[in-house]
Amino acid sequence: MKKNMGLADQIIRFGLAIIITVLYLTNFITGTLALILLVVLGILISTSLFSFCPIYLLFGISTKKKSKYKKRSY
Repeated sequence: MKKNMGLADQIIRFGLAIIITVLYLTNFITGTLALILLVVLGILISTSLFSFCPIYLLFGISTKKKSKYKKRSY
């Protein structure tokens, strides 16, 4: 699995996950909407932690910056 998410993308996803968590814990969201957002929460956290988004892979998108330095193979 090749990383395709940059740091800014990870921070935004993690921030959204925190917002959803706070809304759920304060009972601002309930019922079916809460269940759907909890699933979204799991997706946001997992993609943020692994720096990999399967949807980005499907569309050939990468927000990860290219390294200035080439890796040497010996």
